[in-house]
Amino acid sequence: QPLISSSKWLQLHGLKRNKLSLSQILSQIGFQHRKDYVTTLGKLVASRYADGLFPQYKRAQDGSVYNLTAKKELILHFVDCLMGAIELYKERMEWLTSESRQIFGVIQEQCIVIVLDFGTAAPTEFDLCRDALSMVLVEQVTQIAKFNLIRAAQDLVKWQQKSTPVSEHTVKSAITWLWKLDPMTAASDTNSAEALLEAMSDEAVSS
Repeated sequence: QPLISSSKWLQLHGLKRNKLSLSQILSQIGFQHRKDYVTTLGKLVASRYADGLFPQYKRAQDGSVYNLTAKKELILHFVDCLMGAIELYKERMEWLTSESRQIFGVIQEQCIVIVLDFGTAAPTEFDLCRDALSMVLVEQVTQIAKFNLIRAAQDLVKWQQKSTPVSEHTVKSAITWLWKLDPMTAASDTNSAEALLEAMSDEAVSS
């Protein structure tokens, strides 16, 4: 992810290299109980030499059986690794569902237009909407390349004519423009569609 939690995301991707999937762990702490086709019997037959010698684990996904040979120390090592991985996933989920990401999700595109349709928002709701939009501009739009704001209304209002490169100055300018907007009567469905079409007319925009 091209945002502030990229280090956590890289750590999660690194779990594969650390061999922490179930198949990878099983291959390191034991060996698969094999079956082979016996022609005279006309069916698959499992070897029995390991029966009673090792603890066994049966995978629910495919029914394969593993004979577990690892010592307790190695098992506890994998327990520690898995607990660490669980904590990373928890932190990632908390980050993904916090602040502006809770409302807008994670913006991954590099050039976006935000279409504003405030509906029949009362003054307090109007301010709450602008607070949320200001938050997404500061927290997420600052991490991408270009953006623009368009307000759906009887007379469509644009912050800029085309998507604009992101900088500290342009983000501050957009927030100032946002807070200078006057409450208006609700935009109609036609106004909202026109604003979306206007947003999509900018060939540089990906979302």
